[in-house]
Amino acid sequence: MPGPASQDAVLTLSGVRKEFPGVLALDGVDFELRGGEVHALVGENGAGKSTLMKIISGAYRMTRGEMRMEGREVRVRNPRHAQDLGISIIYQELNLVPHLTVEENIFLGREPRTPLGLIDAGQIRSKCERLLVDLGVGISPAVRVSTLGVAEMQMVEIAKALAFEARVLIMDEPTSALTDRETETLFATITDIKSRGVSIIYISHRLEEIFRIADRATVMRDGRIVATHDVEGLSTGQLIREMVDREVNDHYPKQPAPIGSVVLGVENLRAGTRVRGVSLELRAGEVVGLAGLMGSGRTELARAIFGADPIDSGRVTIHGVDLTPSSPNAAIRAGMGFVTEDRKGEGLVLQFSVCQNVTLPAIRSMSRAGVIDRAAERAAANRAIADLHIKTPTAEAQVSNLSGGNQQKVVLSKWLGIGARVLIFDEPTRGIDVGAKIEIYTLMNKLAGEGVAILMISSDLPEVLGMSDRILVMNEGRIAGELSRAEATQEKVLALAVDPVAGAA
Repeated sequence: MPGPASQDAVLTLSGVRKEFPGVLALDGVDFELRGGEVHALVGENGAGKSTLMKIISGAYRMTRGEMRMEGREVRVRNPRHAQDLGISIIYQELNLVPHLTVEENIFLGREPRTPLGLIDAGQIRSKCERLLVDLGVGISPAVRVSTLGVAEMQMVEIAKALAFEARVLIMDEPTSALTDRETETLFATITDIKSRGVSIIYISHRLEEIFRIADRATVMRDGRIVATHDVEGLSTGQLIREMVDREVNDHYPKQPAPIGSVVLGVENLRAGTRVRGVSLELRAGEVVGLAGLMGSGRTELARAIFGADPIDSGRVTIHGVDLTPSSPNAAIRAGMGFVTEDRKGEGLVLQFSVCQNVTLPAIRSMSRAGVIDRAAERAAANRAIADLHIKTPTAEAQVSNLSGGNQQKVVLSKWLGIGARVLIFDEPTRGIDVGAKIEIYTLMNKLAGEGVAILMISSDLPEVLGMSDRILVMNEGRIAGELSRAEATQEKVLALAVDPVAGAA
């Protein structure tokens, strides 16, 4: 039974249960948010964090339980009702209208009106300017959101929440697409709005952020609350043990693998303005990390190698066979797979089932005269589900209903199903939990041990250092330097990423 709520509690939930057909997502959750605190919510993908936040923000209705705002029981009917109560949520996939301006987005659906009922453009502009100044954001209210960077869009979302005097702000993986500098700016903003008495629920898989920004942390596992702690005095090890219910001794369990001959060759590749004469080699059994700041050309290089973007000049070879000019189909036929950083937008067909997504690249080999062999398709999907420990009710479940970590495993399974010998991983563990990360690292070790060549792009420097045999650093569309596993440090990688001349000195 939950204890009594604190006198300074802004939000309390008691005995919250949420059932979906065949799935118990939340099982008797008790949660408390105090005034003016940053309360971190952590747990593996599928632990119930998103479901709980959607109940608080009105996207879902609880099956059973009670929710109170400042001691008064409330039944949140929908997201608009939640906003009226002072609850706003900023999702990982930002909820802005790209073709509208900043001010139009901030006041969308709640525009101030003149006495005649017309939209008061002057009041919108002045209120918007005041909000942005208060947040220390140098963005013009009149610019279209489509022209902004991710960090600026994040600030527009915060301004939108504060425009309606949010007392509870939920932030879901707010730094997943931000640089270190942008993250620091966001943290300063969080500290500022917390000082105004706004309470923040902060969801992140980056545990170091929890210790930087949160006052308390609640751990969820299997739809239940495991523990709530004051962050002061809490250790990372304890947090991880409670999240995964097991000891995790090594976050980056890199295993050495025999390095073979060159599988992938890239010679003086140029593509658009972001890839400006790149050459590299990738050998069988090797994991090569590709590091660099946002905008350095890492993803653009990967897309050009895979044939997703046109190549201006240069060549790409696999086992010495020239693939240029290439296309994704040619790359796939040659034995290359690409785990894109945008798994929802580019890596998956969200309205398809797990089975259909797993077998998509191999569907021709499972068809005769244009008719798909459904038994072979299901067998392949069930093997992938078992081999990669994909948590799904059935192979026929819609992939959009899976957690982020399990969606990522489905993306990986597509390329394993065709026996890819070169794999490009672009941000392979972004937005997934510690347990799922370690499973993906273990899979990378297994693939390298089988002679698969892996190019891994990551903004997480400890991940690059922990899982790479060698590291290539990009700066302004070029390879700025190469570091062996033994000599690589965060300082050396960052020095090359920021200033190649000084970094090489």
